[in-house]
Amino acid sequence: MTPHLPALQVVIPLLCAPLCVLLRSRTAAWLLFLAAAASSLACASVMAWHVADGEVFRYTMGGWRPPAGIEYVVDKANVPVLILVAAIGLAAAVYGRRSIASEIEPARAPLFYACLCLNLAGLLGITATGDAFNAFVFLEITSLSSYALVAMGRRKRALLAAFQYLIVGTIGATFVLIGIGLAYAVTGTLNMADLAQRLPEIYGNRALAAAVIFVFVGLAIKMALFPLHAWLPDAYAESPSVVATFLAATNTKVAIYLLLRFAFGVFGAALVFGRMPVTEIGLLLACLAMLVASAVACFQTDFRYLLAWSSIAQVGYIAAGFSLATADGLTAAYLHIINHALIKGALFAAAGIVVLRLGSARLSAMAGLGRAMPWTFAAIVVAGLGLIGLPPTAGFVSKWVLAEALIEDGRWAVLAVLLISSLLSVVYVGRVIEVGWFRRPAEPVTVERPPPSMAAATWSLVLLSLVFGFAPGWPMSLAEGAAAVLMGGAE
Repeated sequence: MTPHLPALQVVIPLLCAPLCVLLRSRTAAWLLFLAAAASSLACASVMAWHVADGEVFRYTMGGWRPPAGIEYVVDKANVPVLILVAAIGLAAAVYGRRSIASEIEPARAPLFYACLCLNLAGLLGITATGDAFNAFVFLEITSLSSYALVAMGRRKRALLAAFQYLIVGTIGATFVLIGIGLAYAVTGTLNMADLAQRLPEIYGNRALAAAVIFVFVGLAIKMALFPLHAWLPDAYAESPSVVATFLAATNTKVAIYLLLRFAFGVFGAALVFGRMPVTEIGLLLACLAMLVASAVACFQTDFRYLLAWSSIAQVGYIAAGFSLATADGLTAAYLHIINHALIKGALFAAAGIVVLRLGSARLSAMAGLGRAMPWTFAAIVVAGLGLIGLPPTAGFVSKWVLAEALIEDGRWAVLAVLLISSLLSVVYVGRVIEVGWFRRPAEPVTVERPPPSMAAATWSLVLLSLVFGFAPGWPMSLAEGAAAVLMGGAE
């Protein structure tokens, strides 16, 4: 069974999707999504244990050997992302039953769970595949299911958010497809390992340079890198609570992983960062993301929009790390992918509880939240401190590693921007704390306790982020191993 794990972790949620619709039962659909997420996490964990000893999983679909057939490859570069996606999926499944029951009509719930299963399968497929076109196919599966999930938001504005997401996302996917097509045109192969071997011979080819540009721009849209971020704020803030929790923690992170795999494992750092000005452009856009998005977050009046703009800034931190094209920079990027996913997932989960009990995520409605909902507000405060990067949170660890990488590379201006952005995060997180703890509500607020399942999922993410702050050894080893594989594959 072990050799089949790379395929099983994708096939199981893919098969659960149509079953959710066929059974037409909200409870059965939830159980299928829960089983899909749990089985994917089990598969990823077993593979991580084997990969830690240096093993690389290679699985050929249908017995067709690459480069003719599609191959799945699981190594130290993608194991952290596989575990992250599956773990967040499991937390979303626990969190989602009560959340979905309150936000989605019973008749639409099976379809909703089917889209969640498809989204999970697509994210895992992008991460595990070793075929460039297959990565695009899974990227489209993820995108199409995301559009549908966002459109099911509680307000009419969710439809506009989904439409905007669809238009911008389709442009990004088209760019990625054109880039992959150009790479195939000059090499005659779609297998990533085969591409990596053939491309160095034609580094001066203009079609190859165009392929790099198209892939990078397309994936920059998918990861919401400033200024290609327009789809993200509305998509996160208007979607159902469980969707915002899941997407904020996974979708942009998987897009970043795919960009790293193409940049270092396919095209090669010698071409991308040596012959092309990707480092300078990447650092510039990262700085703009950190400054502009953090500043905009300071003026938001809705908690979920504040978190969405914060996510754009955090993508800037990750982009700053991998744009250095050094082992330390890649380690920092991977570490922040893991830590930010936990922190932002916890914050959006807490925001969902606020919406469930207060009916709104506007900051004005959250006045006195610290007294009315102490445990939910405590989760917001602890995760918010991680967003700022205060010790002993996971956010502090990844920002510290990024700062060391910037200092090692002599990027003092970028380091200054990182510090300014962190100070701005103090402002917008401080606004939430001030409103919830120190501002009195216009009328006395009495709310019921949050559903135990939603509270448990939220606090599991919060506590895990604290564990990774106190004892960062395991996520650090995962990040260092991933960076070593990508840097080795780029040489």
